[in-house]
Amino acid sequence: MPEEFNVRKLDARSLRGLAHPLRMELLNALRRRGPATASMLAERLGESSGATSYHLRQLAEHGFITDAPEHGKGRERWWKAVDQGVVFDSTEFDSAGPEVRGMAEILLYEIAATHSRELSGWLSTRDHWSAEWTRGSDMSDMTLQLTPELATELVEKMHALIDDYRGRATDEDPAAEEVRIHTHLFPIETD
Repeated sequence: MPEEFNVRKLDARSLRGLAHPLRMELLNALRRRGPATASMLAERLGESSGATSYHLRQLAEHGFITDAPEHGKGRERWWKAVDQGVVFDSTEFDSAGPEVRGMAEILLYEIAATHSRELSGWLSTRDHWSAEWTRGSDMSDMTLQLTPELATELVEKMHALIDDYRGRATDEDPAAEEVRIHTHLFPIETD
């Protein structure tokens, strides 16, 4: 049975706690690589341990991460992610004040920047991967004519399909690797 994939829906309060580039990076590191200390994360991300400690405490205050005492010894404080992802509906913040709308913009642009960095990272290292992994990768773009309702249906079906693959491969499979999937669907201006 695959492990349940817990996601958190962002509201204005939690958006305040996450809408910072370093916090988003710290949370992603904990989600992908598991529990760590502020010092470990500082070294991994090229930041000061003081900055990582501060931002980890902010993430904890907003419920994104929690202590992982089972990993620590002595005074070491280990942190772990509470959930594996977030759900964010930017339209829920349309009537919010400028501060909240600004944080929503920061979050969206940082997600886009992260996607770009991850894709660039793949492109710069793809020759280190096997031919099987190169064939199994994808960088496609398509254009469709859709209504907002059809676009919503398509996004929901893509997410359901991705969820169907969750847990099919495990760490015990020597060919299994962690993969990233980015989906973007947005309307474009046409002449």
